[in-house]
Amino acid sequence: MSERIFLSSPHMGGTEEKYVQEAFDTNWIAPLGNNVNEFENQVKSYVGTPAACALSSGTAAIHIALDLLGVQRDDIVFVSSLTFSASANPVLYLGGKPVFIDSERDSWNMCPKALKKAFEQYEQKGQLPKAVVAVNLYGQSCRFDEIKAICDSYDVPIVEDAAESLGSVYQGQMSGTFGDYGIFSFNGNKIITTSGGGMIISESEDNIKLALKKATQARDNAPYYQHSMVGYNYRLSNVSAGIGRGQMEVLDERVNQKRAIFDRYVEGLKGIDAIELMEELPNSKSNRWLSTAVINPDKTDIRPSDVIAKLQESNIEARHVWKPMHLQLVFEDNDFISMDEDIAAYLFNYGICLPSDTKMTEEQQERVIEIINSLF
Repeated sequence: MSERIFLSSPHMGGTEEKYVQEAFDTNWIAPLGNNVNEFENQVKSYVGTPAACALSSGTAAIHIALDLLGVQRDDIVFVSSLTFSASANPVLYLGGKPVFIDSERDSWNMCPKALKKAFEQYEQKGQLPKAVVAVNLYGQSCRFDEIKAICDSYDVPIVEDAAESLGSVYQGQMSGTFGDYGIFSFNGNKIITTSGGGMIISESEDNIKLALKKATQARDNAPYYQHSMVGYNYRLSNVSAGIGRGQMEVLDERVNQKRAIFDRYVEGLKGIDAIELMEELPNSKSNRWLSTAVINPDKTDIRPSDVIAKLQESNIEARHVWKPMHLQLVFEDNDFISMDEDIAAYLFNYGICLPSDTKMTEEQQERVIEIINSLF
């Protein structure tokens, strides 16, 4: 069998080992040190935010953001339904109740009309949400001009889940900087990785100082171990941050590679009318973390599972789109707000994530395209 083509795997730039070795040479291998500080500085400089805290995962970043926003037991939090479960699980950690918001067809992200509908319904109940978690899916930014206007009108803060969208731009502004808090993920499959890790960013340095305290067990400034609030063990290690330093040096290159992969799919699959690749919102630039498409059921009997199985025969990895949270058993009792049609379910049923690995050669991608064309 030929060499495996992955969906999206870690891709080292070449300098990561130097920074990791620095951590060993200085014996700073704990969750603090020069690599952590410099990695935070790199991200702050890249996205243009004054404050950042490197954490053990993107999930931890969402958890701390919601904690800082005061989410408590029985509080309502509006969350994008079409996402990975890490966007919603931290609401449960704090005892809150996620209410899931449907997608819109063009961006695949939180539908502003459905969000407005949710606000109106829950305002009538006297249960305005404590926060809104808006997810930038597969690198595509939400319509934050509309979403932010709605949230601002109700004075409800936004947690921007930019786990998949580092390097993306919407209306001239970097992804992660639209919410009261922004979060990034550096999991192994993301556009850059620290093996596992995340970051929380904010315009408020005081809030990020509090996030750092929360992430390091909330120790008080005392000559002994004293704690006046609940804390977590969420700080990123200096070793992992060394990988992140090297990865930040190639982030723009990775974005360009991901976008080139997407463009080759557009060209190579243009003869298949049923394949509708995710469009880019006007006045935006997606990092195209994953190249995704809908296989229109009105134009073919072929389903995503058929394409995934056919590619797997040649040792090529493709995947279904995220299963929406409102369809997950763990959230079966939670409310779901949509307009007339369940768009998130449609995208799940007919969507596909195509191989988007930046180590994939053009020849390998041509083989992927050839197999898909032959199936149709």
